[in-house]
Amino acid sequence: DFLGSDPHTRSILLYIESITGARKFMSAARAAARNKPVIAIKAGRVTEGAQAVMSHTGALAGADDVVEAALERAGILRVETIEDLFDAVETLARARPVMGERVAIVTSGGGPGVIATDKLIRSGGNLATLSDDTLAQLNSFLLPNWSRRNPVDILEDAPAEHYVRTLETLLAAPDIDAILFIHAPTAIVSSRTIAQTLAPVAKAARRTVLTCWLGKAGVAEARQIFTDVGLPTYDTPEDAVGALMQLVNYRRNQELLIETPPSVPVEFTPNVAAARSVIDAALAAGQTVLTEPEAKAVLAAYEIPTVETAVATTPDECVQLAQAMTFPVVVKILSPDITHKSNVGGVALDLDTPEEVRAAAAGMLKRLKKRRPQARVSGFSVQQMARRPDAHELIVGATTDPVFGPVILFGQGGIAVEIIHDRAVSLPPLNLKLARELVNRTRVSRLLAGYSHRPPADMTAIYLTLMKVAQLVTDLPEVVELDINPLFADNQGVLALDARMRIVPTWQLAATHLAIRPYPQELEETIVLRNRPVLLRPIRPEDEPQHQAFLKQLTEEDIQLRFFVSIREFAHSDVARFTQIDYDRAMAFIATRPDDSGQPETLGVVRSIADPDNHQAEFAMIVRSDLKGMGLGRALLDKMIRYCRHRGMDEIIGETMRVNTPMIRLSRKCGFEVSSADDETVFLRLNLKPKGSASSAGG
Repeated sequence: DFLGSDPHTRSILLYIESITGARKFMSAARAAARNKPVIAIKAGRVTEGAQAVMSHTGALAGADDVVEAALERAGILRVETIEDLFDAVETLARARPVMGERVAIVTSGGGPGVIATDKLIRSGGNLATLSDDTLAQLNSFLLPNWSRRNPVDILEDAPAEHYVRTLETLLAAPDIDAILFIHAPTAIVSSRTIAQTLAPVAKAARRTVLTCWLGKAGVAEARQIFTDVGLPTYDTPEDAVGALMQLVNYRRNQELLIETPPSVPVEFTPNVAAARSVIDAALAAGQTVLTEPEAKAVLAAYEIPTVETAVATTPDECVQLAQAMTFPVVVKILSPDITHKSNVGGVALDLDTPEEVRAAAAGMLKRLKKRRPQARVSGFSVQQMARRPDAHELIVGATTDPVFGPVILFGQGGIAVEIIHDRAVSLPPLNLKLARELVNRTRVSRLLAGYSHRPPADMTAIYLTLMKVAQLVTDLPEVVELDINPLFADNQGVLALDARMRIVPTWQLAATHLAIRPYPQELEETIVLRNRPVLLRPIRPEDEPQHQAFLKQLTEEDIQLRFFVSIREFAHSDVARFTQIDYDRAMAFIATRPDDSGQPETLGVVRSIADPDNHQAEFAMIVRSDLKGMGLGRALLDKMIRYCRHRGMDEIIGETMRVNTPMIRLSRKCGFEVSSADDETVFLRLNLKPKGSASSAGG
């Protein structure tokens, strides 16, 4: 918290052994990462290392892939080694941020360009495709036998002007986001001369330019020229590509940082009451694991398609249920003591006749008595065999990390899921963009895109299923473990064939359920203003366009009174910061209603920022200039006071200019004490603690 707000700190380096307060860590990390680069190295990546860390610090280290997911959502760049840590600082401090991921490589030697390309692709980078227009421009001045593709090999005997014109051409190309220049020394033109001609162009560029000068003493001057103008240089193509990917990954994490999923996705409406009734009944019966039909009932309440399943207690009942269905059918053993039914021969597929059904069920009982004699058997599940020949077997699930709480898992499913080990994890809540990013981190995502005669899977249905599972564990903290395996996915959508859930009473859970607080939809309320409904709600990232329009409608005087300075125009980065907030430590309520064309418009906003200990909140407020005197300011300030009081804060403070008499008058009406701060400003303070209690907030 201190380093994140310290104006003298340009970047933050973290060495992490363990994290204990996940919610506080995520809140502080996200706040710091919004202001400056935060780079972390985490010890204890392997089991042996993690055990050493636990014995040293006495704290429990979270699973490494969960820590990775948490750092990504916090906007933090994670590196592998101490050397990478300081390299990343150098790169982030000197290089321009990448605006995209399409990379062009320029080289005076074919080999280094190929090496750089290999490293880029293996690291998950994107080699840009040169457009016809760019190729034509390069053809107009480069030597006839240049590579004519990316990497751009301008050849070792190219004159200095070719280097400059090539760089200028690529910088002007709209389909290139970053350029990596690799120079192999030649006897034709000195490295020093090339550096002197390139450095001014690279320095003035609006895009990312990184350089690699191969060699030692012969290129020392060239490196120094770039260092002197504040541009990073690297010794090898691999180092340069590694630095470039640090910039790319940092950008990706910054994009994840600004994602704030809603508390209830608009894409579906879960029946929380129906799901909770199943869980409550199971807990009342002393269960810790739901039966397959119970688990599927919970999934159905969240609109996740499942195979209809019936329950039988004997092999003969299995036959009766199967005859009421369409053959072939599937029979599975039901036992609270057996997690993986296939491992004990507890699953029979493609049963076409009543005789096969009876024999399969009886055989399961016989095998179970031999392999797991202590296992309790509650019956069998019977379901119709799902025929989806083009479907992929996926796994979607959730588990509870001891540090970060609920974690969502996605990957390739089936009985070999633990052998294939193709999975990725993310922290809830999720929206469509975060769900897509989660899927794209797995190998199976490439299969889902379709190949040969196999059509692409319905990716939206997969993303939505991940969002539904994330919402399920958000709404139902009793669900500490969930497996949907397999989940069929094809061009028709998704279908859950099997499901498993482990539940615990809420009193056994940590006080803070989620590591990242979702959009608090429960704080929305509607008021009536001049006979028209107005919605008061927390601000969201997608409010940025309408918030920009709101700021443009303010008078110059109102902006001066709110921000204490004159601001002609607010930059995109400023408005993004206004709308992308961490609900754990900041709040902004906007008043909004549809305009004459039906589009939402912002009428006013009140915001507060709490100190790390949640004792004191500083507030600020502004109402659209043409709507003053209508009671909107009072409604917004009252809502913020109620919110801060509900959060258990001790006091709200603020500061305004002496000439802002309407704000001073409103503050007094709401109970604020007004005192002199200096010749131009006054200090506002509202004590939220009951009279007679001691305040723990600092003045």
